[in-house]
Amino acid sequence: MVRKIRSKNAGPFWLTLDIFCFDVENFNLIHSQLKTNKVANLFQIHESKLKRFDIPDLNVIKFSFPRPRIQGKAIDTDMHGASYAALLEELEMN
Repeated sequence: MVRKIRSKNAGPFWLTLDIFCFDVENFNLIHSQLKTNKVANLFQIHESKLKRFDIPDLNVIKFSFPRPRIQGKAIDTDMHGASYAALLEELEMN
């Protein structure tokens, strides 16, 4: 359904997750099934802190939210924000 799911830093205070769909058909399917509140629950953040960007011209859905820890702090276990993609990859669609 998707070509790639990627997560990365969007500066030291924010993370961004990108879902690259193969085509418009898969984009529309994921767009209709992937609810913002479900993603907020997955990352244990309040829905109001999660920003969603649907980009149909590129078949991409993007989410951005504040990092749970500032990048580079001693307690930061993911300097680049890359591990968040794995959680989204495992999310079941219904």
